[in-house]
Amino acid sequence: MDLTLWQYQFRIIMLGDSTVGKSSLLKRYTENSFLESINQTVGVDFYVHFLEVELGVRVKLQFWDTAGQERFRSVTRSYYRNSVGGLLVFDMTNRASFDHIKDWHAEVCERVQPHKVMFVLVGHKSDHDAVGERAVSREEAQKLAGQLGMPYLEASAKTGHNVKESFELLARRVYQGLLSGEVELQEGWDGVKCAAPQELQLQRASQAPASTPSNSNKKCCG
Repeated sequence: MDLTLWQYQFRIIMLGDSTVGKSSLLKRYTENSFLESINQTVGVDFYVHFLEVELGVRVKLQFWDTAGQERFRSVTRSYYRNSVGGLLVFDMTNRASFDHIKDWHAEVCERVQPHKVMFVLVGHKSDHDAVGERAVSREEAQKLAGQLGMPYLEASAKTGHNVKESFELLARRVYQGLLSGEVELQEGWDGVKCAAPQELQLQRASQAPASTPSNSNKKCCG
């Protein structure tokens, strides 16, 4: 395996109702492009992007863009278990899409055990805020994110606002989880792959505090 290409591979899943803009966010991040009209995802689409999470540490991000429609849920659910990160997306102008975030989060957490998934909550279409079309306040979105144990950002694929920041915050959450031991490499699990496991052990040893919490205290999602 060529270590100059990547040291880690993280599999990230896009979650949220249909038409909230998951595909638009991914296209803006991976291709720096935006289309006013985009075909709805059928089943699951696949994207790849490379990121240097810290100096000399290159990560291959594999994104699974899932369809939000109920008729595709049996397909998309099969991808949950092999994901280490989830970008939970709602449309700031669509109250129902926000109300469904807890359902998406619970559904993933139910299916990933015993693995750990890290999340970021994104309020999409922040460009509509300026024209008074917001249906979800920043305060209630932040409150929900706090209840679910994840950070919250507002972003716009149309303007590019906070798109890069949202994806890279999630990638760095996963990376820090790896270093702390909150996220574990496991045989037969594709959420995280490591080109040099020995190097990871050295990194963990250099950052380890005097005592660490036991695995029994870990939550499946965060």
